[in-house]
Amino acid sequence: MADWLIEQGIGETRAVLVEDGAIVAAKIEWEGELAAGAVVEGVLASRASGSARGTVRLDSGEDVLVDRLPKSASEGAPLRIEIHRARIEEGTRTKRAQGRPTDRALRPAPGLEQRLKAEGHDVRVVRRFPVSGWSELIGEAFERQVSFHGGALHISPTPAMVLIDIDGTLPPRALALSAVPAIAASLRRLDIGGSIGIDFPTLQDKADRRAVDEALSKALDGFAHERTAMNGFGFVQIVARLEGPSILHRVARHRLAAAARLLLRRAEHLADPGAILLTMHPALMARISPAWRDELARRTGREIRIETDPALAPEAGLAQSVPL
Repeated sequence: MADWLIEQGIGETRAVLVEDGAIVAAKIEWEGELAAGAVVEGVLASRASGSARGTVRLDSGEDVLVDRLPKSASEGAPLRIEIHRARIEEGTRTKRAQGRPTDRALRPAPGLEQRLKAEGHDVRVVRRFPVSGWSELIGEAFERQVSFHGGALHISPTPAMVLIDIDGTLPPRALALSAVPAIAASLRRLDIGGSIGIDFPTLQDKADRRAVDEALSKALDGFAHERTAMNGFGFVQIVARLEGPSILHRVARHRLAAAARLLLRRAEHLADPGAILLTMHPALMARISPAWRDELARRTGREIRIETDPALAPEAGLAQSVPL
C-alpha cells in the first residue's frame, strides 16, 4: 500500500496519496483551526428545557453544538467538550462545530499526520511532494469543475449537500458511465464527505440504471460510504464520513486564503537563485501576513519582494526568482 506523504507548508499542512505517479487522494489542515479530536472548555450558552442538546460558547467566541448533555448541566455553567466535527462553511451557510461533554484532559486536536497514522496508514513527511499535480488539484476546487472523456462534472457545495452535475455530449448511458471514474476520483482528491448528491442523465431503462449503479459500486470500492440506487430521474445520494471541511469547501468559501497558501507553496519551491518576487492580485496582500512572509524568507533564505497586478486572478499569483 502506498504511503501518505505530508508537506508542512506555510499556513497549512498538505497530505497526498500517490499511486502510479498521480495524486489519488488529498487532505488539507489549516493552522489555528478547531478540529475534530480537540478537548476544549467553554460555557453552556443555551439549552432547551428537558433537551440533551445545547450550545457551548468557547473563549474564542465560537459556538459549538453539543448533545448528550447531562441533566445537571445548566446554562452559564462551565463545560468541557470534545469536538467531533469541525465547523463547515458550505454555500452561504455555516454549520457549527459539534461536540459532546467529556472528562478527558484538555488537548489540541491531533494533527493530520497523527490522524492518518491512527487510521492505520503509513505516513512520510517530505519537503516537497515527489510528483506534480497539487496546483491542478487545487485548480479543480477553484473551478469546481472536473473534465473527463466526453463531458465534465460541475461540483457545488450547497447548504444541504455537495451536488455533482454531469454535462456532456455523449448519449445518456455512455455519458453516465464515463462520468463514474471522475466522480470517484474527485471525492477522494477533494476530500469530499457528508451528504453528496449526483445528478446523472435521466436513464429510462432500468438495465442502464443498474449498469451505472454497478460501475459506481466498483469505482467507490474502499471509499467508506452508504449510497442509494439511481432513481428514475438519474439521482444518486451518497453519505460518507465527515469530520471537517473538504478541500472543495475551503476553496469555495475562502478563495483568497486558499490562493495565498498556493502562492506561498509556489514560492517556497523555487529552484533558481535570487530574490523571490511575488506578483499577486491586490486582494491577496492582506492574506499574506508579515509572519507568513517572514517564514517564507526563513525557509528559503532569500529576500521577499511583492508586487500587485489587478489583472491577475487571485489563484493565478506568480512566484519567480529575480536578480538581487
